Formats: sequence, structure tokens, C-alpha cells
Amino acid sequence: METTPTPVPVTPENYEANHLFVANLKSVSLEKLVRSKLEVLFEEQQKAAVELDGLYDVVLEQVEKPLIELALRVHKGNQVKTAKMLGINRNTLKKKMDIYKIRVRALGRA
Repeated sequence: METTPTPVPVTPENYEANHLFVANLKSVSLEKLVRSKLEVLFEEQQKAAVELDGLYDVVLEQVEKPLIELALRVHKGNQVKTAKMLGINRNTLKKKMDIYKIRVRALGRA
């Protein structure tokens, strides 16, 4: 009798980014890094015979949050310049900052 895999919600807390070894990060594209990391995740998921739920949102968050944080740091917390750099509306940036609990003061702006 075959058992159905148990769904496991994927969250940043239960998915640590510690499986990928890359000798020279400067020569590897972001796409290749993400692909490699996801391949490892899917292999582990199959070995553990579990279903992953919510992976799309977790992957977006793990890319989008540091992108916004670093862009804000580059522009010293200036949301108008950061939004322009990212190619999004300032209100969209503010909404994403609220979702990810990104605070400009925490990024080094006094």
C-alpha cells in the first residue's frame, strides 16, 4: 500500500540556505545559483517523500527582501531613488517594505 506524502509548508524558518557550495560567486549568475539551490531542495524533498507547500512565495521573499534592503542601503534609505532603481512605484516599495518588515533605520540610516 502506497502512502501519500505529507504536505510541509515551506517557510524561511524551516528552509536554510546552507547546501550550496560555489567556489567563485562573482563568476556565477544569480539564475544559476538559484537553479542549483532549487535542485538540491527538490532532491531532498524527493528523498524525504514530502510535499512542499508555498515554495513560490518563499523563493520570491528570499530574493526580493535582500534586493530591497541592499538597494535601500545604496540609496541611504531614499525610497524614491530606490524605487526608481528597482523599476517599481514608490508605493509598491513601501508596501513590500511593510510586508518584509524592512526598516530604513535598521539599514544604517540615522
